[in-house]
Amino acid sequence: MKKLLLFACLLAMPLVADAKKNNATSTIRPVYTNECYDAKLRKKARKWMKKGEWRQGFTAADPHETVNAVDFYLQYQRNPEQWKKLFAYLAKTDLLALPKGKHKIPDSDLTISVEDSENGPLEKRNSESHYHGIDFQYCVKGVERFGIIDHVTSTPKSKYKPDVIHYNYAKERARFYDSTPDKFFIFFPGDWHIAKVNNDTQDQNIRVCVIKVRWIEE
Repeated sequence: MKKLLLFACLLAMPLVADAKKNNATSTIRPVYTNECYDAKLRKKARKWMKKGEWRQGFTAADPHETVNAVDFYLQYQRNPEQWKKLFAYLAKTDLLALPKGKHKIPDSDLTISVEDSENGPLEKRNSESHYHGIDFQYCVKGVERFGIIDHVTSTPKSKYKPDVIHYNYAKERARFYDSTPDKFFIFFPGDWHIAKVNNDTQDQNIRVCVIKVRWIEE
């Protein structure tokens, strides 16, 4: 009997350890974006974004709630011309009529990629982030679901190459948001994301416009 009890205890030890580990992980506050601890800067950035002088006449969509206002504000100030060209182009271009493929945005070094695509199962979609690039993502037709993953519990699963790195992540700590034509997303280097995830509707067909913007260091 004593041997059986000892054997049962040994079997239970890994389960207890895993449970403690999972419980400890669940109590760690997740981090989903580049955090700014300057309250005045956060307030200034939110006010600037809400005022909308950056729009250049583009009113078809607003920034999604996940857009990092401080990163947006600082990047705009560091290189305003590229952002002005981006939004001016969106304001005057029929994105539904634009042929799929890559198109040069006039008088800039920006390119817009128009993709007629479809969402897919989460397990078949890669997470990613970029060190030197910003992803401006605008779903102009359909519903694209994005995942945003936790920095604390995610670990790299690939080499950084050429400007992308992929992660192993805890699904239960990821947040998911639906992108519709009235909102746009901006993923800065601090926003580790998953694109084109199946949504809850029966239609997974989407048209997505992606513009890569250069990240400007301070």
